[in-house]
Amino acid sequence: MIKVLLADDQALVRAGFKALLDAQPDMSVVAEAADGAQAVRLAASTSPDVVLMDIRMPGTDGLTATRQMPAGPRIIILTTFELDEYVFEALRGGASGFLVKDTEPAELIQAVRVVAAGEALLSPSVTRRLIAEYATRAKEPISADGLGLLTEREREVLALVGTGMTNDEIAAKLFMSPATAKTHVSRAMMKLHARDRAQLVVIAYESGLVKPGWL
Repeated sequence: MIKVLLADDQALVRAGFKALLDAQPDMSVVAEAADGAQAVRLAASTSPDVVLMDIRMPGTDGLTATRQMPAGPRIIILTTFELDEYVFEALRGGASGFLVKDTEPAELIQAVRVVAAGEALLSPSVTRRLIAEYATRAKEPISADGLGLLTEREREVLALVGTGMTNDEIAAKLFMSPATAKTHVSRAMMKLHARDRAQLVVIAYESGLVKPGWL
């Protein structure tokens, strides 16, 4: 069972998401928060697998709450606009991806399952463009020194992850099996201390391994 925490200041929005998710046989909404501070407290007490986090809330917003989240839950940022100025900072702060609020119900359900399984919502082309745009403006860029820990093949795989490719796409590009591609991605995550694929993408850009405009 995937435990979900909803964080949105609009009660009607939370009610809609709750009805949709609770109707799934493998999901349960374990808590609802009206602001970021409450979301952080509830995450600590209910240990959700996934947090659906509205990025714009009064008081403690979703960006601040994402940074303050306890270890464990994976965070999906909810935004009204595809090119929200805070989305990239949220990814740097620990979010696993983002969705616009008018996403189709089936896509929302799939997104929760994907993130709960440890993947990141980074394949849509709009997400790639957004990351490319905001990577050039990111504060406190990550040092490229860590890339020295990677093998040549791992650097190659990291660069492809940075363009938003899936393991299957990387495998086809580099003429290897999907399992081998997954192993290279996992090793890169371990060496670079990246929690998930979203952080690998950020590192690929901030280290200069991938340049905006290559997508």
